[in-house]
Amino acid sequence: MAERSTAAVDVADNSGEEPLTAQADQSTADGVANNRERDTDSDEAQGTPTSEESGKASPPELHSGHKLARRYRLEECVTRLDGFSSWRAVDEKLRRAVGVHLLPADHARARSVLAAARSSALLGDPRFVQVLDAVEDNDLVYVVHEWLPDATELTALLASGPLEVYDAYQMVSQVASAMAAAHREGLAHLRLNPNAVLRTSTGQWRIRGLAVNAALRGISSDTPQRTDTEAIGALLYATLTQRWPYENDAYGLAGLPKDIGLIPPDQVRAGVHRGLSELAMRALANDGATASRHESPCTTPEELVKAIGEMPRIRPPEPAYTAPPQYQRTAYQQGPYGRPAAHPGVTQPVPTPPPPLQSRTGKALKWSVSALLIAALGLGSWQLADALMERGGKADDPNQTQTVDGDDKNDEQTKPVKPISVQGAQEYVASGSAQAPQDVTNTYDADASTFWRTKKYNEGPQLAPYKPGVGIVYDLGSPQDVSTASIGLRYTGDHTTVHFYATDALSPSTGVDGMTEIASATTTGSSLTAKASKPVKTRYVLLWMTDVPNAPSDGYSGAGYKQAITDVTFKG
Repeated sequence: MAERSTAAVDVADNSGEEPLTAQADQSTADGVANNRERDTDSDEAQGTPTSEESGKASPPELHSGHKLARRYRLEECVTRLDGFSSWRAVDEKLRRAVGVHLLPADHARARSVLAAARSSALLGDPRFVQVLDAVEDNDLVYVVHEWLPDATELTALLASGPLEVYDAYQMVSQVASAMAAAHREGLAHLRLNPNAVLRTSTGQWRIRGLAVNAALRGISSDTPQRTDTEAIGALLYATLTQRWPYENDAYGLAGLPKDIGLIPPDQVRAGVHRGLSELAMRALANDGATASRHESPCTTPEELVKAIGEMPRIRPPEPAYTAPPQYQRTAYQQGPYGRPAAHPGVTQPVPTPPPPLQSRTGKALKWSVSALLIAALGLGSWQLADALMERGGKADDPNQTQTVDGDDKNDEQTKPVKPISVQGAQEYVASGSAQAPQDVTNTYDADASTFWRTKKYNEGPQLAPYKPGVGIVYDLGSPQDVSTASIGLRYTGDHTTVHFYATDALSPSTGVDGMTEIASATTTGSSLTAKASKPVKTRYVLLWMTDVPNAPSDGYSGAGYKQAITDVTFKG
């Protein structure tokens, strides 16, 4: 496990005149292990904080090897700034790497940091780096959070150039959706920048420092939704152009030329996707620059999610074709048993192979095949004529009767099985909270790398009594005869049980007990197919999962009973 940190440290803009996203400040390390960065928070870069700014407190004088609560062993200090410090540590109880923010209990912002950390932990959304613990212990306040050894900061990704169109689309879609969910719970980030956005090895985008990073620095906003939306626009602008959308340089990115204002990304760099360029301008606070595009600005993450949903879906790039290696002659063919070696500088004539089947053996073979074909044609013609004459004789005989076996399967007209396209879907919540309603489209987007997942449950495999089940209702566009349903699964093990029901709407008027079951199946593998005894005609189909396997920890949630669906197909 890599345990070196890309500790992101603040490089503050002292002007105070730019929007939050224009400030060249970076968040503390929230759990990324890649390339080590040096601490740039010197007096020359940051300016010496006043006693009022630092809360008349200094960072606790701790050292590597110090233990908190006899559990968290500090390993390396990655940030020391403004009265607090951030560390890479080891949770000796669970034997895993964690990150820790430390500050004195009498720090002016200690209470707000604790409150922000506890609120963030209650959200429990796996798209955010999770807060694991928030404690006040004697004269110390510390916040423990996840450490992601396989994640890379957006800052590091942009160091080599702009992102591909599909990657930029995935980033803004996932970040906007996550922030919309956070704001629905009353939580804001306020320091959403390239250092706070991470991409895991599986391609999932995650956000660190929700509420906590702003609380550590005493940042607040009268319009938190607008602040976070503008920050998402700046992130998208940077991924498309490798430029920061303000005049100041920040996060290793060059700012825009002075005195030209905020220009669209497709005017900064050739080949930028037009739809994403317009989306970035709608999210940024650009003094009406979107008016020329006849598009209303997006002022909240929810509006941004809606705008993304109205765009044509951007498909992942096709995998590059790799030509097979050239055929290499073996040593046996090139050795003394083959052709004699050519003298240097002398071109060896290559003998022309004879035309196919021109040898004596070839001619004999051709005549033999021709004779067999003639004999076969003659025999077939004789049998066909005999059958026709026999059938004609039976038809002419009025006393001849014909017996038809009602069980003769050859007389049945078997209807071809055809796929049924899904026109829409919505998560079905029978009780409690939803699982991941923003991801239901991932189950029918023809992309096996995207998925909808359940939450993690401590006991199983049966979800009850936590929940009677979890599922998604699919709209087939019009009533269809459904005979088969197949799904791809992310996790294997134990057993996954899925039922398919015919229902009356995307939001059914009855519970599962009042629906007609089409089919059900159980599997321990990564795919499941359920076949109906006879087709059921319906427009809406509920996929209802009642049992899930015990899956290990990954980049989305800890170990426990959970499942994720990658693809769903229906056939009639």
